[in-house]
Amino acid sequence: MSEEKFIPEIMTELRKDIIQVPDVMRRASGILIFGKRIRSIIFTTDIAIIRNTNADAVIAVYPFTPHPAITKSIIEAADIPVFSGVGGGLTQGSRCAFMSLFAESQGSIGVVLNAPTPLETVEMVNNVVDIPIISTVTSILTPVAEKISAGVAILNISAGKDTVATVKHFRNLYPQLPIIATGGNTDEQICNTIAAGANAVTYTPPSNGELFAKKMEKYRKTEQDDAKK
Repeated sequence: MSEEKFIPEIMTELRKDIIQVPDVMRRASGILIFGKRIRSIIFTTDIAIIRNTNADAVIAVYPFTPHPAITKSIIEAADIPVFSGVGGGLTQGSRCAFMSLFAESQGSIGVVLNAPTPLETVEMVNNVVDIPIISTVTSILTPVAEKISAGVAILNISAGKDTVATVKHFRNLYPQLPIIATGGNTDEQICNTIAAGANAVTYTPPSNGELFAKKMEKYRKTEQDDAKK
């Protein structure tokens, strides 16, 4: 029986509160992109969180029209690879292709297209970038075959409570295709997602407000304890 290797850890007092993704994410096989192994992906556009996490990469998608200033700010702040959202729903065609080219030029490791992205837009993006195109999948009904033929290299499955079943569905159809999927809120859900066939898992961190609330509570308790002395 092989023993687990001892892993030395270095941490400083100023960095001990970083957002650490669940350890079970290390069970994922990972996806090798340009030699970098990506297993855990944090889902946020908050640059303070992006600078303070141990995730392998960040997926920066948001519910607004993609803008170069946002993409640039996130990539400049990040010290981990960035998958940049470039639209595909309302933002289609040449604008989506231009956003993708800009994201690549700024250092993105991949671009993320929304589920409704038309085939023509996928082809336009594929014609201008040399980084992976990631297509978001929201259910087993999402049409992906033509998009894969058009240049999509990775599926990003986000199907809510049906994510595990959706991962299984597409893993059976495409045994070798890289799959990213949302992992849920518990270790069990993450393990189920990995067992279903996800190569990498996304993690949604607590919000800045939630993190600050915990820290303020800690400060108040410290003050109360000091006052009792």
